[in-house]
Amino acid sequence: MRQIHPKVLCPKDIVATVSLSWGGAGELSLLWRYELGKRRLIEQFDLTVIEMDNTLKGAAFLREHPEKRAEDLMQAFLDPRVKAIFSCIGGDDSIRLLPYIDFAVIRNHPKIFMGYSDSTITHLMCYKAGVRSFYGPSILAEFAENNRIYDYTVEAVRKSLFSDQIIGPIYPADFWTGDYLDWSLENRFIDKKMQKNHGYDFLQGEGVATGHLFGGCMDVLEMAKDTTLWPSLEKLDQAILFLETSEEMPEPSMFASWLEDYGKRGILGRVSGMIFGKPYQDHFAQAYRSVISKIAAVYCDPKMPIVLNVSFGHNEPMCVLPYGALMEINSEKKTLDIMESGVRGEN
Repeated sequence: MRQIHPKVLCPKDIVATVSLSWGGAGELSLLWRYELGKRRLIEQFDLTVIEMDNTLKGAAFLREHPEKRAEDLMQAFLDPRVKAIFSCIGGDDSIRLLPYIDFAVIRNHPKIFMGYSDSTITHLMCYKAGVRSFYGPSILAEFAENNRIYDYTVEAVRKSLFSDQIIGPIYPADFWTGDYLDWSLENRFIDKKMQKNHGYDFLQGEGVATGHLFGGCMDVLEMAKDTTLWPSLEKLDQAILFLETSEEMPEPSMFASWLEDYGKRGILGRVSGMIFGKPYQDHFAQAYRSVISKIAAVYCDPKMPIVLNVSFGHNEPMCVLPYGALMEINSEKKTLDIMESGVRGEN
């Protein structure tokens, strides 16, 4: 699949933060957390961080003005100073930006975009424009984690955004947490409870499969189906479909309905593999596993690899998945590898 790769991030590069869905970063009760994430990007990654005009205008204003959120995104792509765009947080409202998006602006001014959850919509915009984007941490939900950013996440960000070398193996995190702590000043120095991770769960598969990465948060992808953002079946030929669920923890019956729709649309018969993120708090993990197994038996080649418990999405820490990048799934070695770089060099 042909894509434009954005340029590699370098020290002192300018990153713009955007609030494309929920405007929590600008709420007085959460501004401290935004500032913490911003400071970590400056101190730990040696970046220069700026806000767009509406980034911190708060939840009520941004809810009422999707056109202003879209304006921030377009201006961030157009601004020649800006080298990357990072989402502050997800939500459930990014789909309302669609009427205000100029896809030519994204294509003609390619740069890194990173976020997850409701940022899936913005990733689909970049995918439609032919520009690589990165399913990874957001300002409030990972860069501003209590006490520190997890090392696993830091390494993933560096390999994906700060190097033009092949990304290589995506290992499972040794430990994980879905622990919920209220985002209050009183809790900011409390470490979340970590649990040992049991590694990848290969549900099925034989040999080696390769394909370009496509997917996101299933809850949000449902909003994009049958819009102009949704790719044709042909564009999903031999893709590696990556899917995860949100902190809303959808019931297994809902999860089954969503996944079976991919089968009915012919998608599951075209992709070369699937990977699923660990569900939030590992809730419904076994029920989802059963659902995936039953639906795969109807719609998927039994040799096609399906891998569960991958470290992305609504648990921490998280890897970074570049849309459109070639992934290899080795069912014999039980490994996942990204076979190309996420970004291109400066020249």
